[in-house]
Amino acid sequence: MLTPYDEFPVHQASRPFSYIPSTDYSWDDGYFFGAFSADEGVFLATGVRVNPNTDMIGGYAMLNVRGQQHTVRFNRCWRPNFDLEVGPWRLDVIEPLKSLRISLGENESPIAFDILWEGVSPAYLEEHHVATHRGRRTTDQTRYSQPGQASGSISLAGQSWAVTPQTWTGSRDHSWGLYAERAPLAPKASVLPPRQPSDLPSRAFRFWICFKTGEVSGFYHLHETAAGLQCEMNDVFGTPFGGRVFHGWDMAVELAGGSHRITFEPGTRLMKSAVIDLVDVEGGKWRQEIDVAAPPWAGNTLGYHPGSWKDGGTFFTYHGSESLALEWDSFDLSRQPAPFRPYAVNGEDAANMFGEGSAVNDTILGTEYLVRIRTIAPNGHVSHGEGHIELFINGAFAPYGFA
Repeated sequence: MLTPYDEFPVHQASRPFSYIPSTDYSWDDGYFFGAFSADEGVFLATGVRVNPNTDMIGGYAMLNVRGQQHTVRFNRCWRPNFDLEVGPWRLDVIEPLKSLRISLGENESPIAFDILWEGVSPAYLEEHHVATHRGRRTTDQTRYSQPGQASGSISLAGQSWAVTPQTWTGSRDHSWGLYAERAPLAPKASVLPPRQPSDLPSRAFRFWICFKTGEVSGFYHLHETAAGLQCEMNDVFGTPFGGRVFHGWDMAVELAGGSHRITFEPGTRLMKSAVIDLVDVEGGKWRQEIDVAAPPWAGNTLGYHPGSWKDGGTFFTYHGSESLALEWDSFDLSRQPAPFRPYAVNGEDAANMFGEGSAVNDTILGTEYLVRIRTIAPNGHVSHGEGHIELFINGAFAPYGFA
């Protein structure tokens, strides 16, 4: 069937856009947007993803206020309406790769907002992500990331925030393709051959950041093995290092490498502060001094993972309505590890089904940080601002003594 996108001469296959050249339930396409203020201790995260093979479009809006995390989740069937809207949530592309409007109208949850998200430097196209298992590609994905700024308004149960570009920063990514298998749409491991050792190591450490400090902005990420090596990995992210720093929109320098010194809250894997040393392709040395501004938020409530919806599903599964399913909940993550348990999946415990993240037994650690940043350029210029860091440390990681 035709979609509005078929009007444009941009096809890369012989079929309409409603046809996807994969029948895998892990094939999806969608966005994440962040708008945040370190001074307010507030982080708004919102996004939507399309899964053509389940015929679902689903998303979320999460507002974290100094550790009090409120999430509204929503989905509907996709093919009856190809617009980027699900019930009260809507995305309008004003200028591609630069300016977008995201809104959540009044609904049964306490969250509403109307945000103009604007890039402050161009989007960074990450190296293509590929992972395989027993000869089958389990990840085959493109992603770009971009720092930005936000303006508009946010409300939460009688509270409201005026969002201005002078005091609110933005982050975002857009990815599409095969990402990762997630229950309940993934096959049971018990009916497949055991996992086969790969010639490539697995990732234990992920550090992803979008930042804006004055006129300096950018994106970079680091991925390392359990031994702390940056190398090619058989993983959903895989790339050892990549990134770029901008001064304004046009002046850019490619980053060639980076290292980290992270301080953690005693006895935990919660980041307290960090120093990141970077080198660009021209040999220039950059440093970022980072301090956490608020308790990190957790992606486990958004809808990606099994047990994040109250019926045990995800925003790719059917929740009883083709036109709109919507629910919301709240969690106190102001002190971490915090009490947390996902909803049951088909009556079974989902606590150990998350994959990414830090859900262990009945507690959780956030992995998404609102941070203050001091950037020191190669010429000694210092700029101040804030950013969004995603930090995963899965299992053992020797550089910091994690077993």
